[in-house]
Amino acid sequence: MTMFADSAAFAAALADLPAPDAEAADAAARRQAELTKPAGSLGRLEEIAVFMAGWQGREIPRAERIHAVIFAGNHGVAARGVSAYPPEVTHQMVANFRAGGAAINALTRACGAELGVVPLDLDRPTGDITHEPAMSAAECLQAINIGAAVVRPETDLLFVGEMGIGNTTPAAALSAQVFGGEARDWTGRGTGLDDTGMARKAEAVAAALALHGADCTDAFETLRRLGGREIAAMAGAVLAARHHRVPVLLDGFICCASLAPLFADNGGVLDHCLAAHCSAEAGHVRLLEKLGLDPLLHLGMRLGEGSGAAVAAQVVLSALAAHEGMATFAEAAVAGAQAGVGAGTETA
Repeated sequence: MTMFADSAAFAAALADLPAPDAEAADAAARRQAELTKPAGSLGRLEEIAVFMAGWQGREIPRAERIHAVIFAGNHGVAARGVSAYPPEVTHQMVANFRAGGAAINALTRACGAELGVVPLDLDRPTGDITHEPAMSAAECLQAINIGAAVVRPETDLLFVGEMGIGNTTPAAALSAQVFGGEARDWTGRGTGLDDTGMARKAEAVAAALALHGADCTDAFETLRRLGGREIAAMAGAVLAARHHRVPVLLDGFICCASLAPLFADNGGVLDHCLAAHCSAEAGHVRLLEKLGLDPLLHLGMRLGEGSGAAVAAQVVLSALAAHEGMATFAEAAVAGAQAGVGAGTETA
């Protein structure tokens, strides 16, 4: 299915975003106030339940249909030695995903998510962003639509991941283009670069910004010039999820960087998203702050693949289990809080 006929349709979809169901969110908040606990004592779990209710349009949200998708792509800039691993590892890891042997396979099994794997032209790397745009307009639009097509309207919770040797370099370029700063401010060690590799990587990011910066006039142009196929696909999936009102868990640095150009054009584009975690990749803390996202977890993870989102999905499941499964004060015949009382964080 083609969701976006051209870049103008993509821009129009980004400009006109549906809102959550305020009545459902209000009903969920009222239920939280009636559950047998002091107000606010479950902290962010309460906020997550209300958030999910608003986007699913029901007082009792659910997470029975969790969908995870990994997009894979290769990058021309990888030839510049910006990764500790060669590009053929992308192919090999896609095979590993499909065989069920990767971390994301184990983690999606643990949270009950269905996992899909979508390779995008792995034998045809994107253009080297230090010398040319990553993609033509047609290639970028195709990648965006591939991402959009994976989103199922009936999904309760979506998260997307990526695999692509060298893709922290375009992620750093996207972040720097949108939010400013020096290339080195956004450049991390990725898969384990040494100091010499880090210097090459920062130089590549700086060269890409110098070449393309003036032409990154909107989200589409920024993605096509500085991004990658799997990066554009993640952006397409998250935007399509918004139009289907499917809540999204965002994974790490690359996933969030894929959305930075969209955020620059419409600051409300991530309202249906929760940041799953803060990764150990340099720049992710800064990027989350710029995007206005407070991550659920800080576990020092930096694997990608959607792995941090899969772990955070367990937190969402806990939030929804408490929201649905707890008794109200009336149901349990427990005296509710009196006015001005019961705002503590522990029961006595």
